[in-house]
Amino acid sequence: DQLRRRVLELNRAAARWYYDQLQLPQGAAVQAYLDKRQIRRGIAVRFGMGASLDQWDALLRAMTDKGFTKQELLASGLVVNGKNGGLYDKFRNRLMLPVIDVRGDVVGFGSRVIDKSEPKYMNTTETVAYSKRRVLYGLNLAKKTKRPNMILCEGNLDVVTLHQAGFDNAVACMGTALTQEQIRLLSRFTKELVLCYDNDKAGALATQRALELLNQSEFSVRVLRLPNRLVDGEYVKQDADDFIKLQGPEAFERLLSGSANGVEFRLNEIAGKYDLRDDQARVAYACLLYTSDAADD
Repeated sequence: DQLRRRVLELNRAAARWYYDQLQLPQGAAVQAYLDKRQIRRGIAVRFGMGASLDQWDALLRAMTDKGFTKQELLASGLVVNGKNGGLYDKFRNRLMLPVIDVRGDVVGFGSRVIDKSEPKYMNTTETVAYSKRRVLYGLNLAKKTKRPNMILCEGNLDVVTLHQAGFDNAVACMGTALTQEQIRLLSRFTKELVLCYDNDKAGALATQRALELLNQSEFSVRVLRLPNRLVDGEYVKQDADDFIKLQGPEAFERLLSGSANGVEFRLNEIAGKYDLRDDQARVAYACLLYTSDAADD
């Protein structure tokens, strides 16, 4: 399809343009954000990171100058229609993360704000080149890993931090729950998955859903649970990025080695809802285990 080919060419040109902006003085604010996140230059280059400028039409003008049409710009999702009929850049004043598929095509972009504005994360919408159900961030790099498994985490920057720390087998879904298409894609490169979602309620729910989906697959599945950390007398959640920065790669490697299988994760989730020092609670827990096992059978 000719439009798809042109959108892929446009995405590649845009990724190069964003990358170039990061190296120039106008990309200083995004570079400062990368420095604050302790993301080294080498890893930023490996992931092709870039900067969108704090302007309404900087990319639009640059890509128009390269010969891309209004139709192609809109079809890529990089440019959107304004209320007055004009066009403007979708991504502005953001860290840009090109999404590259396993063939090496730039199919879309993820992004993160560098200030307090919302939305914090913004991805390419569905286009002729990009379907979030069919791609995993970082798989273009992780497919080359020598490690025996793949780590599935929540955020793009978790993937970046893990790769930087030596865990080059990390990938992430693009802002959506795990899909059958992504499972089929992963099965081409590994037979073991380690789920490493955030240790909050949403992360636990995402883990449960992923386990249900993977239950009928050929994958061996384990769950890596990140511990809460104590801050000013209170326990707060942390993601893989937090954990590695605070505890180091060796501590993460120990967690990875000791990660539980799916059944153990479910048992721990159920046990967490009961005070097992209490006789009645233990009976209720045992009954729930029995019905859960029966349902699994």
